[in-house]
Amino acid sequence: MAIGFEPSEEQRAIAELARDFAREELAPFADAWDRDHIFPGETLRKAASLGFAGIYVAEEVGGAGLGRLEAAMVFEELARACPSTAAYLSIHNMVAWMIDAHGDLEQRRGFVPELCTMARFGAYCLTEPGSGSDAASLRTTARRDGEDYVLDGAKAFISGAGAADLYLVMCRTGGQGPGGISAILVEKGTRGLSFGKQEEKLGWHSQPTAMVIFEACRVPARNRIGREGEGFKIAMRGLDGGRINIAACSLGAAAECLDKALAYTKERRQFGKAIAEFQHTQFTLADMVSELEAARLMVHRAAWKLDHGAADATVAAAMAKRLATDLGFSIVDRALQLHGGYGYIRDYAIERYLRDTRVHRILEGTNEIMRLIIARRLLSEAS
Repeated sequence: MAIGFEPSEEQRAIAELARDFAREELAPFADAWDRDHIFPGETLRKAASLGFAGIYVAEEVGGAGLGRLEAAMVFEELARACPSTAAYLSIHNMVAWMIDAHGDLEQRRGFVPELCTMARFGAYCLTEPGSGSDAASLRTTARRDGEDYVLDGAKAFISGAGAADLYLVMCRTGGQGPGGISAILVEKGTRGLSFGKQEEKLGWHSQPTAMVIFEACRVPARNRIGREGEGFKIAMRGLDGGRINIAACSLGAAAECLDKALAYTKERRQFGKAIAEFQHTQFTLADMVSELEAARLMVHRAAWKLDHGAADATVAAAMAKRLATDLGFSIVDRALQLHGGYGYIRDYAIERYLRDTRVHRILEGTNEIMRLIIARRLLSEAS
């Protein structure tokens, strides 16, 4: 199949829509959200009105019905203005898609439309205090009791905790290992559901993060997504797309900081000339833009593979996530360096992008786990 590198007219229009929204609705307020730790719910609902809360969710349940490539383009544009808010939106999209893709018709019609309008916010609950990279060892249990499940346990570092209305929880309904894990939706206000203190984070200040705690939390069995024992597979499928999304958020932050660095180095003068005229500055900028283009190509390729059901889509997503988040952070860091001391103060915003993108190398699977996924595939093909 021939591969094209230019976006279609429809894709250009979608990206432009996201760019305009980011410029008008995110950029003017992002610094204040970061400073004051504000979760911009109403702004997120405005994004939802453009289709950005269910980008690759089926149209029949309120989604935009687009692909992962279009989603990557949207998240890159939104992250140019606010990586933190764009990242929460990417997680919300992941939750909406998991219910749409794996839920029954009643669940899809009951939960997904309100997620697509953001009348209800979603949260994804996999990580626990004792199980991060080793997700299959999770200990939160869901005991069947008649027509209900009773959940006990805790989830850690949950984006949207406390603000979200629907929590997609991976919990143990069977034996040890991935085959004993199921996916269950818990609605805010359910008795036995509570939240820990808000975490004091380096970045991502526009979204709340806290523990989600279940104490004899009784949930209707009809809230289970998929069959018992399918939860881990559902979680991993969701993370394939989540990794591409967060990689795209790194692209957006890097692209914005590169633009800021270009503008600054043309204006800043030292030793009688603009610092952009120094060869070292030129080499640095050349490396930054080359790495950004390379990362973008890999992210778009992974999104294309996921859209087309390629057998190696999981490893492609891991490669894209590892490369784009590592290079994205490095590009932001070099942009800060080019700003000198000014890059370290809030007035120039670069430091916010640095704080917000650092976590991209940890969440949706650490970059060390991405290397493990890639290496396992590589070695299995070589044997």
